Amino acid sequence: MAIQLARHRRVFGLRTVVASAIALALTNQVFAQDNASEEEIEAITVTATKRAQVIYEVPIAISAFSGDELATQGITDLTDVGKFVPNLNVTGFSAGHTSSANPFIRGIGLQDHLITTDPGVSVYVDGVYLGRQVGQNWNLNNIERIEVLRGPQGTLYGRNSVGGAINIITKQPDEVTVTKAGFELGSRGRLKGDVFINREINETMAYNVNAGYNSRDGIGEFINVPDAEYNVGENEEFYGRLSFKWAPHDDFSFVVTADFNDNEGGLRPYQTLIDEVPTGAYYQGARWGTPFPFGPLRNSDTAANPYDNATGTKEVTMVSNEARGISATADWNWNDDYASKVVVSHRSSKYKAGLDDDGTIYELDQFPEVGEADQTSIEFQLNGYIGENMDFVSGIYFFNEKGSNLQDPASGALFNGSATLLDLTQETTSKAIFFNLGYDMTEDLRLSGGLRYTDDEKEATADVGIGPVYAEDAWNEVSFDISANYTLENGLNIYGSIQNGYQSGQFPARPYCLFGDPNCFVASENITAINYEMGLKGQVTDSFSMSVALFNTDYEDLPYQVSTTAEGGFNTTNLVVEQTSRGVEFESTWELTEQFKVHSSLGYIDVDVDEQGGVKPVAPLTPEVTASISPSYHMTLEGGNDLDIRLDYSYRGDMYGEPTSDPGRHTLVESRQLVNIDISYTNVEGDYTLSLYGRNIFDERYDNARLNTGDYVLQILSNDPSEFGVRYSKHF
Repeated sequence: MAIQLARHRRVFGLRTVVASAIALALTNQVFAQDNASEEEIEAITVTATKRAQVIYEVPIAISAFSGDELATQGITDLTDVGKFVPNLNVTGFSAGHTSSANPFIRGIGLQDHLITTDPGVSVYVDGVYLGRQVGQNWNLNNIERIEVLRGPQGTLYGRNSVGGAINIITKQPDEVTVTKAGFELGSRGRLKGDVFINREINETMAYNVNAGYNSRDGIGEFINVPDAEYNVGENEEFYGRLSFKWAPHDDFSFVVTADFNDNEGGLRPYQTLIDEVPTGAYYQGARWGTPFPFGPLRNSDTAANPYDNATGTKEVTMVSNEARGISATADWNWNDDYASKVVVSHRSSKYKAGLDDDGTIYELDQFPEVGEADQTSIEFQLNGYIGENMDFVSGIYFFNEKGSNLQDPASGALFNGSATLLDLTQETTSKAIFFNLGYDMTEDLRLSGGLRYTDDEKEATADVGIGPVYAEDAWNEVSFDISANYTLENGLNIYGSIQNGYQSGQFPARPYCLFGDPNCFVASENITAINYEMGLKGQVTDSFSMSVALFNTDYEDLPYQVSTTAEGGFNTTNLVVEQTSRGVEFESTWELTEQFKVHSSLGYIDVDVDEQGGVKPVAPLTPEVTASISPSYHMTLEGGNDLDIRLDYSYRGDMYGEPTSDPGRHTLVESRQLVNIDISYTNVEGDYTLSLYGRNIFDERYDNARLNTGDYVLQILSNDPSEFGVRYSKHF
C-alpha cells in the first residue's frame, strides 16, 4: 500500500453425505478468513482495489486465501485454487504441458497458449502481470495471500481481465527472523522439500529467500517408446525466489526480487477417440485417403489404458519449461496525503511440449512444439487523499511482449508422412493511463468510480509452410467502473457496481486456413464487457460471516476458439459471439463452536449466447454449478499440543469442452467431486507441525477438457489421482 492508512479512513457412501451437506448447510465460504478469535471472525485485508481494505468493504466479488492455510486445503497450485472459488474453473493442458494453468471465471477464459492468443483472466504476482501461463504455474510457497477477483476488472487491471483477475501476493522481507523448512513424502512418488528464510541485515535492509524441489511419478507409460525419459504425467521441478528490501526510513522502501522455475516431465495424460466410420479420414488411415500398410486407423491402435500413451515418437513424450523474472518496486510516502509507487519488471519463459494427436504409433499427427516469450512492464502510481473524505488511485502503465511458437518438421512433426510447419511470432505493445476516485459521502456511504484508457498494438507473422504472412492491427478502448457501498446498522456492507472490461483483438492461433485463403490471417475486433453487480457481505453474527453477489455481464465480439483438421494441420479459428452471463455467488464462514468451523461456497451461472447460423453455442469449460464445503475441527490436547482436522469437498458440474452442446460432438465433460483431508499435529511451542494428508481420496478420474476436430476427439484427462502422504514443517 502506497500510503499507510494513518488517517481517519476506516480500514475495518461419503461422497453423497458430503454433497448433501452443501444443500443443507447454506453456509457458503469466504476463504478470506484467518483463524477466529473468541469474539468474532477476523477478516483479512486485501489490496484488490490497489488500496488496503478489509475484504468486506471492497465493492466487488472477491475470494481470498491466507498463504498459511493453503497446504491444509490441499492447494499446491493455481489449478487447486480453482476447486474452491464459486464460478471459477481452472484447466491445464496447453500443448500437453503439465505446468500450465488456464483459469475460467464466470464463463470467460482461454484453453490455448499460443502467442497470438491472450487469456481472459489476468494473473498477477506482486503487481506484475504474467502474460503467458505455460511454464509459469506459480508454486504456492512463500505466499502471503491469494485474491480472486470475479468479473471484469478493466479499470485498475486493464486488458485481459474481462473475466476477472487473480492476485498472488508474496511475503515481503521484514525485521522478523524466520527459518522454516518443509518436507512432503507421499504416494505416486511424491517428494517435496522447501525452505524459507527471512533475515534483517541491518536497521534499513532485510531479505528473504524461498527455494524448493518438487517431484511426482507418472500415471501411465509410453508403451511404444521404451527409452522415454519420463512417464506420462511425471513431473520434476526446481524453483526459487530471492527478495531484498531497503527501507531507509518509514516513508520509503525499495524491493528487488528475482525468481526462477525449472520443470521437466512427461506429457500430460490424454486419450484420442477416433471416429470409426468408413468415410472418416482417420478410419481410412490418413486424412486424405492414403491407407496405412496395416489398414484403417482404429481406436484399438491407441493405448488400452487411457492413462498410457501409444505414440511412437520420442520427441512428444517430454515437456519442459524455464521461467525467469526480476522486478523492482519502490514505495514512497511523500506526506500524509500523497504517495507514489513504481513497479518495473522483466520476465522470460521458454517451454517444450507437443502432442501426437492421433495417439498411435503411426506418424500421422505429431506436433513437437517449442515456445518462448519475453515481457517488460512498467507501472507508475500516484495515490492519495483530497481533503477529508476523498481518496484516489492513478497511474500509467506500459507493457511489451515478444514471443514465438514453433512446430518444426526438423523436430519430427509429421503429417501423413510429409513435413508441416507452424511458425508464429508476435509483438504486443500496450499503454494505458488510469484514475480511480473514492468519496465518503457519509460515515456509512462510499462512492467510487474510475476510468482507464488503453492503446494496444500487435504485429504478428505466421508461416504454415507456404511462406510467412505478416499482419498488424491496433485497438484502443476507454474502460470504466462505478460503485457504491453502504454499511448497514448491523455492520453488513451492501454494494452495487457497474464494471467495464476490455481485451484487444486476436489473430488466429493455427491459421492453416492460409492454404485456401492467403488473407485469413486477420485479427478479431476488440472484446468489451460490461458487468452489473450487487452484493451483500460482512459479519452477520460473532460466529457467522457471509458474502453474496448477483451479477449480469454482457460481452460483445467475444471469440470462441473452434479447431478442425484442415489441409495443413490443426486449424483454429475464432467464432465471434455476443454473450450474456448471469448468476449468483454465495460464500461464508460459520463458527459453530470455538473448535468447529465450516467454510463453504456455491456458484450458479447461466450463459446465453446469440445464435450463429441457426446454431446456439455454449460457453466452453463453464460448469453451471460450482460448490465446496470445508468443515474443520480444532482441539487442544493434554499438555497444550494442538490437533487440527480438515475435510475439503469440491464440486464442478457438467460442462462442454468446446462451444457446442451437440451430443454427436462427444465433448461433454462430466461433473466431478473431489475430497481432500488433512490431519495436523502442532506441538505446544508451535515450532513444528506434522500432518497426514489425502488429496482426491476417492481417486476420482475426470476429464479436464474435450476437443472435437471432426476426425477425432481429444479427451484431456486429469493428472491428479488420489495421493496420500505425510507433511512436516519446522520453524527454527
